[in-house]
Amino acid sequence: MTSTHAFWLAGRQATGDDTFDVTSPWDGRLVGTVAVPTEAQVEEAVAAAYAVRDEFAATPAHVRAAALDHVSKRLVERTEEIAQLISAENGKPIKWARGEVGRAVSVFRFAAEEARRFNGGDGQRLDTDAGGQGRLAITRRFPKGVVLGIAPFNFPLNLCAHKVAPAIAAGAPIILKPAPATPLSGLILGELLAETDLPAGSWSVLTVPNDRMPALVKDERLPVISFTGSDTVGYAIMDSVPRKHCTLELGGNGAAVVLGDWASDEDLDWAATRIATFSNYQGGQSCISVQRVIADASVYDRLLPRIVAAVEAQVTGDPSDDKVDVGPLVSEAAAQRVESWVDEAVAAGAKLLAGGKRDGASYAPTVLAEVPADVTIACEEVFGPVLTVQKVDGEAEAFAAVNNSKFGLQAGIFTHDLQTAFRAHRALEVGGVVIGDVPSYRADQMPYGGVKQSGVGREGVRFAMDDYTYERVLVLTGIAL
Repeated sequence: MTSTHAFWLAGRQATGDDTFDVTSPWDGRLVGTVAVPTEAQVEEAVAAAYAVRDEFAATPAHVRAAALDHVSKRLVERTEEIAQLISAENGKPIKWARGEVGRAVSVFRFAAEEARRFNGGDGQRLDTDAGGQGRLAITRRFPKGVVLGIAPFNFPLNLCAHKVAPAIAAGAPIILKPAPATPLSGLILGELLAETDLPAGSWSVLTVPNDRMPALVKDERLPVISFTGSDTVGYAIMDSVPRKHCTLELGGNGAAVVLGDWASDEDLDWAATRIATFSNYQGGQSCISVQRVIADASVYDRLLPRIVAAVEAQVTGDPSDDKVDVGPLVSEAAAQRVESWVDEAVAAGAKLLAGGKRDGASYAPTVLAEVPADVTIACEEVFGPVLTVQKVDGEAEAFAAVNNSKFGLQAGIFTHDLQTAFRAHRALEVGGVVIGDVPSYRADQMPYGGVKQSGVGREGVRFAMDDYTYERVLVLTGIAL
């Protein structure tokens, strides 16, 4: 894993004048050296994608579906190799890395299925008014144009898959830009796509440095931008290109609400285990990881020690170890930021119940209680293995606490009551409500996205395809209806 990795330019491998190193956040070892495309090579990729857009949109569905099926099957065959690569470049524990590969397998399979059934015409009679007599409208969807997909580091394979697979399924050329910290997983997708019969130019994987992205973002030949990352960067992109279509999957500070009817020992054990696991999986570096626990006063005193015990039971260490639950953050700088936010909260009066220690890029799984509402960790996305626990009195106060955030991605509600579930669905200002579990649940085929500063648009294969396309109406005249 220490050879130089080429990028993929219009379906073929290429190297540029420069390279950069990818290192392990766990031990700093060199994982790979990656070639950087020149400006001329980026222009070639964009020009090729733009030139092929009509041809690709007209590619038969079975061709696109076969390519997507091929990638899905090849990911299965190379699961262990790719999981080891994800773990090495990202620091993700190997068991979570294997799960990520499995999810990417599903994303490409779902996309193949959608490619076969997408774009069917819907007919609408227009003779409901006299002026429409003998007229029939048929609506189909067509690609808006070339997609620029910008992926983050935290799911370096699966979130690349969520850009690439829907674009291919919809017949939209795509230029994928993986995260600089974790580009190797995205380049693997290039290897697998190169084994297919997709038209040359319909896809590229370009390891472009972040400081060169503004020009690419503003290129008028790329009318669709799909970005996953921080709210600061996402809204800066949208503000810079107000006439483009932007899908933004941004941050969150996911809340898990434990209501008073979730009260048996079995209930509380389950909630504590799920909360501990999914506040710390991926090192807490997931937009829907549990950051806030909002517990009804009637169960708070029994739940809190269970959460602390479950968090302390998380196994930390070398991400290549099958037994490890929590590895390092993506960099030492990321861990230092988390450390500073926890220290600020404790200095302001928060109680540190577990963790609170940093070792290089690793930060110990941490639980805080009685956190002041105005400290950074109460307001922003921590993106680290830190959990705050808050006591509330009743459902209304709990739901108000969930909504007291600039983010609105997903929320988890531990309740047995169906009416409560529907009230939560109506009241909570989030993109997804999960009943009986943490907010961290995501099925890759379901609509996924947020409100407020958690972004705009939706991923989930079919829903991304809708974002990448638009409706065009065909009106037939003189039809005997």
